[in-house]
Amino acid sequence: MDLDPLFAAPIGALLICLLRILDVSMAMMRMILAVRGHRVIAAFIGFFEVLIWLIAVGTALEHLNSILHVVGYAGGFAIGNYVGVWLEGQFALGVNVVRAVIRRPTGVSKAPRAMSVADRLREEGYAVTEIEGRGQRSYVDILNVIVPRRRVPNIIRIIRDEDPAAFLSIEEVRAIQGGYIRPGGRKMPFLTEWTFPSMRKRRSAARERLLAAKLSSEGDPHAVADAIALEMEHAAKETHLADRLEK
Repeated sequence: MDLDPLFAAPIGALLICLLRILDVSMAMMRMILAVRGHRVIAAFIGFFEVLIWLIAVGTALEHLNSILHVVGYAGGFAIGNYVGVWLEGQFALGVNVVRAVIRRPTGVSKAPRAMSVADRLREEGYAVTEIEGRGQRSYVDILNVIVPRRRVPNIIRIIRDEDPAAFLSIEEVRAIQGGYIRPGGRKMPFLTEWTFPSMRKRRSAARERLLAAKLSSEGDPHAVADAIALEMEHAAKETHLADRLEK
């Protein structure tokens, strides 16, 4: 089928524009996927991207004397960049770390709002790392949460509900090893120690042996015994939470 008459007509400029939108959008998605390690999918997209690009650029070169075709080619490239960024945002690929810095009131060892935020995030099934720090004018509590990117808005909403004045920063995570992040609708999104019950049991057993050794070597047995009980309670809660999220 001869498509030259169709591309030579004014509607051909619109077709070239649509082809450029498609191939530029695919190019942006391919680059994002390649950077994040999805090599097979990126190669698959790249094959069809080049086919579409060859048709678009070849047709545009044949009609350089038509201002409509030139504008259609350039406009398709510009719109394709916008569409590609929009598509990437809709897919929300990757993993982010959300860091919340919460000011600690003077005279307290822990910011009540920081504890409230951490407790609520854990109730929602997220893993939270708490760090003590010092800002310009006061001591602060820092909460780190690593989650799939599509869950970042929910994390921000929870933090803002508990502390509207919290300082937030969001960064992209290139790779993770070990630890635990909330599954994103899949049973094993990442191969971490929390994925396997046997690993959790071994970790709990090792922690109990370590605390038992401290009990035999330190001065106040009652204080250490209380610490052991508290640590075992935390371990049981963590195991229960991980088991519930795996189901």
